[in-house]
Amino acid sequence: MYAYSEFDDAFVRERVRQFRDQVERRIDGRLTEDEFRPLRLMNGLYLQLHAYMLRVAIPYGTLNARQMRQLAMIAERWDRGYGHFTTRQNIQFNWPRLRDVPDMLDALADVGMHAIQTSGNCVRNVTADHFAGAAADEVADPRPYAELMRQWSTDHPEFQFLPRKFKIAISGGAEDRAVTRAHDIGLRLVRRGDETGFEVSVGGGLGRTPMLGRVIRDFLPEADLLPYLEAILGVYNRLGRRDNKYKARIKIAVHEIGLETLRDQVEARFAQTRAEFGGADRALLADIAAHFAPPALRDGPAAIPPGSPAFRAWCDTNLAAHRRADHAIVTISLKTPGQVPGDASAWQMRLLADLAERYGHDEIRISHRQNVVLPHVRKADLPAVFAALADAGLAAANAGHISDIIACPGLDYCALATARSIPVAQQIAQHFEALKIEHEVGPLRLNISGCINACAHHHVAEIGILGLERAGVETYQITLGGDPTQNAAIGQRTGPGFAADEIVGAVEQIVLTYLGLRRDADETFGEAFRRVGLGPFQQALYNNEGADDAA
Repeated sequence: MYAYSEFDDAFVRERVRQFRDQVERRIDGRLTEDEFRPLRLMNGLYLQLHAYMLRVAIPYGTLNARQMRQLAMIAERWDRGYGHFTTRQNIQFNWPRLRDVPDMLDALADVGMHAIQTSGNCVRNVTADHFAGAAADEVADPRPYAELMRQWSTDHPEFQFLPRKFKIAISGGAEDRAVTRAHDIGLRLVRRGDETGFEVSVGGGLGRTPMLGRVIRDFLPEADLLPYLEAILGVYNRLGRRDNKYKARIKIAVHEIGLETLRDQVEARFAQTRAEFGGADRALLADIAAHFAPPALRDGPAAIPPGSPAFRAWCDTNLAAHRRADHAIVTISLKTPGQVPGDASAWQMRLLADLAERYGHDEIRISHRQNVVLPHVRKADLPAVFAALADAGLAAANAGHISDIIACPGLDYCALATARSIPVAQQIAQHFEALKIEHEVGPLRLNISGCINACAHHHVAEIGILGLERAGVETYQITLGGDPTQNAAIGQRTGPGFAADEIVGAVEQIVLTYLGLRRDADETFGEAFRRVGLGPFQQALYNNEGADDAA
């Protein structure tokens, strides 16, 4: 993985020094909260419902054991002993004291981490395929390109004050595991003959106006990546609606002027930017790529060792195909039923660091599904990894299943939320654990957001739940048929929302309806939904009432 240079370290340390002075001026009253707000947001510090929240970047979801242990230390020393992993492959600390934040940032800098551009109208943390460098279907490792984009976009003089926040995702495999079509710019590595390049989509985004990105280039040569991104952002910076933050994202520009007009403007700007780069980006990429050489994997048997039924169930759900037959990619679920989705305690973080060092070549990934991934584990070592996880309560065999719920912090923490999401996610997970039908159901994505900002990607879940406030009462709308992959789709709303005490039963009714209509056990929820449509589910939910209200 990438290691900070002297320049990187000096840059981050100077930012911490500046912020320390700003915090001191806020505490002693020389800065008002209005004056302090843009300064703290530039350093990843939010003011939530009950306390400040520090959002720390985990670039393209890649960590090593030393960094994970430092996050554990920060959680214990300056927070309440845990951290929350997010859909942007960040970690959030929910309870820091303002006076402690500069010390937290210094501690992060000690291990090559920071909170720069985790907020603000700039290019946010670039996210990537969480199986990067390991997946059997990988075209190329996306992380060197993600690191190149991180360095290019950090404190970019033209793009620090964009019309709105800007998100980029990159996926390296035949399967899109980075939800690229839900981003302002989505990049999928593809091959054309012997040449590697990118399929580029633009204008994706969820929130109050969910839209999927549209392909603006079906093949962009690898050498043109930064000049083309610079062209897109330059055009957006000029076109973006600064008069209305709800219409400021690039997806609105695509909608208003059309993809073809946007493409023409981007290509005109690209003709300039391509000449301006002069090859410096290519030299930098070559240097970065050297940091991502594959680990020296040890040989082992290609078969998974025998084990208990619990071990076999975990292998069935939580392992993915590695590029080597004697290894596996291990997803460690942070969704044990009853647990807060995405939370990890300090001692759990230390265990994960230990496992990465002992069995995983010191490599850790954070997935957008709020789980932890060990990308390189010998199959011979899987029983030992499972036993250690089981002892720590981290061996839930549910990756990609209905209790592997993506959930935002919701009204328990977030000042923007209009409904709770964490308790509802916990109730759904515990309910299906009690029913003992999760493995009969098979893969099924369920996401829940606590407001229309859609931080939990509910629009692209097969079952999406949106919590809203209606006349002082929490109401939960359901969408069905969303898809975050290369076959991306926005879910369809079923109809009127459900009260908090009704939503678990509504989800159960949806699942039972699916089990009753699927052709066989191999037909997934998404496949069944595309075959039969919304009607049977509306009928089951509303007894033929309310279907006309669906949107």
